[in-house]
Amino acid sequence: MINKKLPVYTLAYIFSIFFINWGFVFFPTFELSNGTPWAPFTIVVGLVFIIRDFAQREIGHYVLIATLIGCVLAYLTSDPGVAIASAGAFLISEVVDWGVYSFTGKTLAQRILISSAVATPVDTTFFLWAVAYFSPDIDVGGVFHLFSIFVMTASKMIGAIAVYFMIKNKPN
Repeated sequence: MINKKLPVYTLAYIFSIFFINWGFVFFPTFELSNGTPWAPFTIVVGLVFIIRDFAQREIGHYVLIATLIGCVLAYLTSDPGVAIASAGAFLISEVVDWGVYSFTGKTLAQRILISSAVATPVDTTFFLWAVAYFSPDIDVGGVFHLFSIFVMTASKMIGAIAVYFMIKNKPN
């Protein structure tokens, strides 16, 4: 059932999809001392997954429509290659989230942790590979390296772990 209040988390989720895509295009990539390119913006990516979990609680399976809206806005306002990579990654992680939310019967805190642990490595690897494939002329295309995959996955998991501990003792 859809919540009748203003869907704050859903709106934040749609905006975060747009912001993440825009950020990867416009924030610079740096070269580390070992020559590995690194996009510092990978650190903030973890927030969108947690916001999505709350949006899914807010609007249920309609979160897929919010994902689509966010991806279309990203496609229209940032690099199309980054938006395509992002849409594919969101689709992968959304299917995992949907499964965890629909079939586990776990608490919200546990669902956030489980879905993040399962989806983030796959989502991250797909996103960085797809950006390198669809937008090779953008600096972020150079971050398809093990270090970047680790940092982006770790940032997503740090956010999920933090939220887990913040809400684990609260009622669903």
